[in-house]
Amino acid sequence: MRALLQRVSEASVSVAGEVVGQTGPGLLILVCAMEGDTAKQAGALAAKAAKLRIFRDEAGKMNRSLLDCGGGALVVSQFTLAADTSRGNRPGFSAAARPEVGEALYLALAEALRELGVRVATGRFGADMAVALVNDGPVTIWLEG
Repeated sequence: MRALLQRVSEASVSVAGEVVGQTGPGLLILVCAMEGDTAKQAGALAAKAAKLRIFRDEAGKMNRSLLDCGGGALVVSQFTLAADTSRGNRPGFSAAARPEVGEALYLALAEALRELGVRVATGRFGADMAVALVNDGPVTIWLEG
């Protein structure tokens, strides 16, 4: 699985002008299931995201995790993270998991975060979504697992 984490002050996702998910301080997690990925990988990626020390401590150093600071997470599926740009100018997405598998793993990652105690909101799988965010830092981290 691939995930792009952005530390945010706030983030929201809308479908057809309606906000379907939002979070205050915490993480926006854009996630893509790849062909061959498993629910075990979704759980491991969720744990890594929740425990990654990318939030400021009292001294201003990145030393606290999402769990430490009690932040929320907005999890949004984004199959374009599977883009292969190695040939030509049109990206290929054949490495992405099939939609039914991708959705199940996306939801498994969100549920694994909830089980760790993170407040989780989600987008709508397969929908044309508009994502708004205030990137805090900015801090943007790529995870693969």
